Amino acid sequence: MNPGPELDIDAVLAALDRHGVRFIVVGGQAARLWGSPSLTQDFDAAYARDHANLERLAAALQELGARLRVANVDEDLPFLLDAETLERGFNFTFRTTAGDVDMLGLPAGVDGYDELAPNAVVMRIAGRDVHVCALDDLIRMKIAAGRPKDRIEVEVLAALRDERDRRGLTEP
Repeated sequence: MNPGPELDIDAVLAALDRHGVRFIVVGGQAARLWGSPSLTQDFDAAYARDHANLERLAAALQELGARLRVANVDEDLPFLLDAETLERGFNFTFRTTAGDVDMLGLPAGVDGYDELAPNAVVMRIAGRDVHVCALDDLIRMKIAAGRPKDRIEVEVLAALRDERDRRGLTEP
């Protein structure tokens, strides 16, 4: 699979914001915001699965020229990007004009947006206030994902959490 454009997080967030999409940043971008030095090439978010939000998400992804990203496949796969399609699935990996975007209806280890929302914190990304998953929720998701890179990230995130606890930090 050919690498896509470099991630333009400002463009991704601008499109999601313009369309009023309800989402929570998870994955590598969330880890970076919590202080991890690990690098990430994509944007991961858990999205609310009510029909109105799926309509808004489909519109934002269409604006970004989203198409399915599938390992070992160079050609575009036929894919109808609309609310009904998003409702029928859960986790989608897209290549967009602003880089790779993964929209997760059911991230590993959690029951989705509704479980993450009560603990999410607001952080500033690219000049915007954005909801980011709580550090403990991020660690749970990384443990559940279980890939070698996730196991390494769990160690980093746990050390960050321990240091925050030691310093008595409660805010991001």
